[in-house]
Amino acid sequence: MGIVNLTPDSFSGDGLTGDPRVAVGHARRQWEEGADILDLGAESARPGARPASLAEELARLLPVLEAVTGWGIPVSVDTSKPEVMKAALAAGAVMINDITALANPDALAVVSASDCGICLMHMQGEPRTMQAGPVYGDVVAEVAAFLANRVALCREAGIAESRVVVDPGFGFGKTLEHNLALMRALDRLAPVGIPVLAGISRKSMLGTITGRPVGERLASSVAAALLAVERGARMVRVHDVAATKDALAVLAAFKEGEQP
Repeated sequence: MGIVNLTPDSFSGDGLTGDPRVAVGHARRQWEEGADILDLGAESARPGARPASLAEELARLLPVLEAVTGWGIPVSVDTSKPEVMKAALAAGAVMINDITALANPDALAVVSASDCGICLMHMQGEPRTMQAGPVYGDVVAEVAAFLANRVALCREAGIAESRVVVDPGFGFGKTLEHNLALMRALDRLAPVGIPVLAGISRKSMLGTITGRPVGERLASSVAAALLAVERGARMVRVHDVAATKDALAVLAAFKEGEQP
């Protein structure tokens, strides 16, 4: 999953708001480098971010989304607003990536009335304050229970499990120790049969481990993606598509012929 950030204040410094042509060009490069799906987001979810208004989010998103959906590549839209979900699906998006896991009942209704895919993410708190001292008794058990609950809610709303992906939410209301515990238990976080998406690319946990600023986290981001796939992730959300695809190809080649 290639990241296409349409915000002015992305944590990773790759925000592309202001000129849809630049954003479309970035999306095209992600596709040409081998992305299987593009994830467009027009509201920042970095720690401390202020919410975008509905008008702001739609103005950033729709011109790029309408251009990209014509290429024949699946497009996901990263949003928590039901109105944006509805507009995105009408414009050709095939997946909604919601950091609040459809907490808004209207969002649940929009998704259940469609045939789109849905990614349900765990987050403690909300972006503006989520990194202000997150606390868990047992982070693995609590995240797994939350994800199981949200999958069950979708099932009750008529959303087939085949449409659902879950994301443990690395860096969303978690310390480094919480993130590492979740990575070690990645294959135990989702209900049986539900794919896991891992989004670790360029995140501050990698900066804490390596001491490198956000612009120098390519190697650690690729390493984290490989570890996630080794631990069962079926999708990785990344900024650097080509490098990650190369690393995954090497991993697959070395594993070919291994006994399952």
